[in-house]
Amino acid sequence: MQTPLPPHTSTHPLDRIDRIEAARRQVLLEGSLNPSQWVPPWIDRSWRRCLALGQTHDRPLVFNAVSARDVAAALETSQPLLRAAAPVIRSLARVMADTRYFAILTNAQGVVIDVNGPIDRHDPHADLIARVGVDLSEHAVGTTAIGTTLTELQPVWLHRGEHFFNDAAVYSCAGAPLFGPDGRCVGMLDLTGIQVPERPALKHLVTQSARSIENALTLAQPHELLLRINWLDRPLGQDGDGLVCLDGDGWLTGTNRAAAEILALVPGQRLPHADDVFAVASDQLFEQGRHHRAALEVPLWSGLRLQLQAQLSHDGAQLVSPPSASLKDVEAALIRKAVQDARGNVTEAASKLGISRATVYRKLPRQRRDG
Repeated sequence: MQTPLPPHTSTHPLDRIDRIEAARRQVLLEGSLNPSQWVPPWIDRSWRRCLALGQTHDRPLVFNAVSARDVAAALETSQPLLRAAAPVIRSLARVMADTRYFAILTNAQGVVIDVNGPIDRHDPHADLIARVGVDLSEHAVGTTAIGTTLTELQPVWLHRGEHFFNDAAVYSCAGAPLFGPDGRCVGMLDLTGIQVPERPALKHLVTQSARSIENALTLAQPHELLLRINWLDRPLGQDGDGLVCLDGDGWLTGTNRAAAEILALVPGQRLPHADDVFAVASDQLFEQGRHHRAALEVPLWSGLRLQLQAQLSHDGAQLVSPPSASLKDVEAALIRKAVQDARGNVTEAASKLGISRATVYRKLPRQRRDG
């Protein structure tokens, strides 16, 4: 016997609208304390957060902009995100050209920092939200894809009455959070339509687009070596690859979300050294990138194994290319003396020099290391 779908997954348009209205009556009018069976849990949670803030669903909804000073600050601090998102948002405008949906980009506080797409400026509903500087956080405008995404930190889809305020029931929207190379949320991408047919496929589109933006943010991090990683049964070279950026000393400078999940990194914590993540010396990873070798099977300290491709960045290739003889000799002499003073203990020498063990191995002439 086939298991029936949960109530909120019904795909019949009229039935879906009826179910949303039933949920609104249950939660917003009757004040039920039980989770609604008619909408997804994250919508139910958002409605209840709005009620806890003292909001009432039938009051007029006002879309206020933050101050000009705050807009300028938001745009300034969001420059890396704006650069990474620009080509993706331009592409989205083409994809959605015939749907009457448009794209909105916000920072992590829900302030709009960019809009693009077929926006009907004669429609006041569009002009209210498609403005740089308007505050679309959950605190300001209740349940929307923007506010809910930034609170729940997961992709969402909302249609009509699933928004908290009655005045927002003209909108249908999909949203996905955007995470920076340090694992923290930096904003969100929203696709919104006004009095349009429901397009649940936009949730997949916005999720894929968010991944592209996150990858671009990661690739923009200063790095000398880029690692592409994935599990052994997954082909490398796809958008789903984990991206890991290393500086010249082997420290991670940034990752995309896929890499953070693969390597079990904790968002917001200091990124580790490659030697603490991969069960191979980081100088071997640099050698891999220097010689453009094929994918390498690499163990993690967790006992898991993955495949990895290494590529020196254009700038990194210049940074690690042989310097002038005098500088190279001075550098090597300092490192050699530190190793001698430490009686051959490379870890101790690296600590005294303030560099990584991998850097000692890479910069010390091979004949000296072997001798």
